Amino acid sequence: MTNLYFPAIIERGAEGFGVFFPDLPGCVSAGATLQATARHAEEALFLHLSGMAEDGQPVPTPSDMDAIAHDPDIDEVCRILVRAELPGRKVRVNIMMDEDVLAAIERVADNRSQFLNDAARAALAARRAA
Repeated sequence: MTNLYFPAIIERGAEGFGVFFPDLPGCVSAGATLQATARHAEEALFLHLSGMAEDGQPVPTPSDMDAIAHDPDIDEVCRILVRAELPGRKVRVNIMMDEDVLAAIERVADNRSQFLNDAARAALAARRAA
């Protein structure tokens, strides 16, 4: 996997904080605290880049944080770099699993491979956080 670091701007809002990515219009999130907002930024970035990959859109090169101009209309609290793991090339694998687990996945997932991929990423992220 390739890692990129995207600059994000955290701003003060009426009910907490918001975060946005200047390089990725529409990639936004929010939180009640700075810490929650930073955590939500990582999830928003992952979802946004995953959607771009699914749609075949190229991922832009992240801007240098110092090159992003300050906007006087934004109550900027801080700037952070948010790590993103770009999806790699898809490969076919054969796996074994309990048939009842597979049946449960089939009932809830539109795309079994994507479901398993997302579940594995979530489990890996939880292990890294622990």
